[in-house]
Amino acid sequence: MARSEWTVRLTEDYGETFVFWFLLIALVVVVAAVTLAVAGGGGGGALPESGPDAAFRPFPAQRPLGRADVEALRLPVALRGYRMTETDDALDRLGAELAERDARIAELEAALAGAQAAAIERERRAPSGEEEGRS
Repeated sequence: MARSEWTVRLTEDYGETFVFWFLLIALVVVVAAVTLAVAGGGGGGALPESGPDAAFRPFPAQRPLGRADVEALRLPVALRGYRMTETDDALDRLGAELAERDARIAELEAALAGAQAAAIERERRAPSGEEEGRS
């Protein structure tokens, strides 16, 4: 066996062993980092309340809401998502105003139906009244 064959074989074995140990050590480091992050990370307590956002502008209280008010609404974002109190207040106000508008629309539709029924009744009576007046 020539010396060059022995050197090539030794280098191939060493390369495979090196890759194995490198991957094993990298795996241990990753597992240790994840374990430390999960076990020692948060201290087990709840997240603290975040401060108020100054950019939130509530709906105007002096007038009914319009489409532009809803389109301009930008709910404040907190650390864990939207701030629940401002979001709930805005949605409650929208729901209340929509309910008021639905009630008003139903009232107006009922009044319109009554007026239409009265007009139809008048038209039905008008021709018969005109014929009686001519006789």
